[in-house]
Amino acid sequence: MKEYIEERAMEIAHYIIDTNATVRQAAKKFGVSKSTVHKDVVERLPQFNLALAQSARKVLDVNKSERHIRGGLATREKYLHIEQRR
Repeated sequence: MKEYIEERAMEIAHYIIDTNATVRQAAKKFGVSKSTVHKDVVERLPQFNLALAQSARKVLDVNKSERHIRGGLATREKYLHIEQRR
């Protein structure tokens, strides 16, 4: 694996752990796709830093389990703003 990919995977993992970021937030921060973030953290990182990969995966799993809640809150906020404009 190329060195820059390993470095990127480690940087993404540290960012996710430090900020409890979602895959989408990490992708935006690093200028890569959501698929790249997921592949870096879930597939590539365990090959050379298993402990870091496991820590990042825990954060991603929590985010995944809560995403339906965040989506519902975002929809609620959207419709509250629409009602306030009327």
